[in-house]
Amino acid sequence: MTNDSVTNGNRKNLVYKELLIPFILVTSLFFLWGFAHGCLDVLNKHFQELLSMSKAKSAFVQLAFYGGYFLMAIPAGLLMSRFGYKRGIIFGLLTFAAGAFLMLPATRIQTFGSFLFCLFIIACGLTCLETAANPYTTVLGPPEFGARRINFAQSFNGLGWIAGPLVGGMLIFSGDGDENKFASIALPYLLIGTLVLIVAVLFWRAKLPEIKEESTLAGDESISSGGKLRDLLKYKHFILAVIALFLYVAAQTGVNSFFINYVTEEIPSVSNQEAAKILGFGGMGLFWLGRFSGSTLFMRIMRPNRLLALYAIMNVVTMALVVAGLGWVSVVALFSTYFFMSVMFPTIFALGIKDLGALTKRGSSILIMTIVGGAICPVFMGWIADISNMALGFIVPMFCFAYIVFFGLQGYRVKVVK
Repeated sequence: MTNDSVTNGNRKNLVYKELLIPFILVTSLFFLWGFAHGCLDVLNKHFQELLSMSKAKSAFVQLAFYGGYFLMAIPAGLLMSRFGYKRGIIFGLLTFAAGAFLMLPATRIQTFGSFLFCLFIIACGLTCLETAANPYTTVLGPPEFGARRINFAQSFNGLGWIAGPLVGGMLIFSGDGDENKFASIALPYLLIGTLVLIVAVLFWRAKLPEIKEESTLAGDESISSGGKLRDLLKYKHFILAVIALFLYVAAQTGVNSFFINYVTEEIPSVSNQEAAKILGFGGMGLFWLGRFSGSTLFMRIMRPNRLLALYAIMNVVTMALVVAGLGWVSVVALFSTYFFMSVMFPTIFALGIKDLGALTKRGSSILIMTIVGGAICPVFMGWIADISNMALGFIVPMFCFAYIVFFGLQGYRVKVVK
């Protein structure tokens, strides 16, 4: 080994150590949006009872929230490309906080539309955070460990998903009269809004390196020189990842949205608060455990795409048990689904942006747009539940997981059409 190679190795190690603090700060963002998503699932059931609405109409909570992702994704990608990751993250945090604090006046207005508007604003802020944080984690260190890093960071997103339904269920379901029930909706959002402002100050004071993505595909001159949006269509694995991520978010949001409904209908003795605890400790607890074990253990011994395919197969099985309506067996299968969903979003995302080079930020914004799947699936599931039963509605996520099996086995392969 030459002195030059030793020097280069030491220089790389020093660079990676300098990226540790930025990685920690970016990882905190995953917790924040996990908490926001977790609270959303409690709201769905709460509005059904508070405003006496059908399951399909209550799913407009998800429609407004994930619709915000769809509308903001492209602007968020352009924002990152124009101003960089740091400014984009701070803008996203401030927008997130604004939507959270607007929940307080919404409790005075007491209309469904006012709450939907707040959720839409929150979603616009989260879109900026996810557009920046997901690709940022994949490039903050050795590229060969990008999928493991994003899964590790996403494990903290799992902690947010645990805290969301637990804190949200405790505070939102705490009101006695109708007025108290409206007022209680703002409590978890005031809490998270304050925390978000603190994190925004930390980002403002911190030094975040601006990572320049470079194409790793030999001969891809149009991409490495800057590229255009249409160049993304050359990447078959990216297009298939867009479909896979759309269906995954659709499946996850559908399961989340009607978890409490399913448990309370399948086991009538279980209350809303008890079902929220099952969701928090059981479902989201397994979700966190799956992400943490996936990034720190299983991806060391199994390729990410194979782990993705295996977990998708397991979720096809669990969804079949849920549709069967077998009492506690189906309830256990339902919250077991969360363990196998855990690695899907970050793994699909990492596989989808692989080798996009200078198109990484644009590709990231397109992938974030697929979160609109969460706006569509709950409405469809709610419609099925209203005309038939809640159990049958879960056939929708079952088919979504079936496609992810294909992506993990074949669709992930990097193929470029010249």
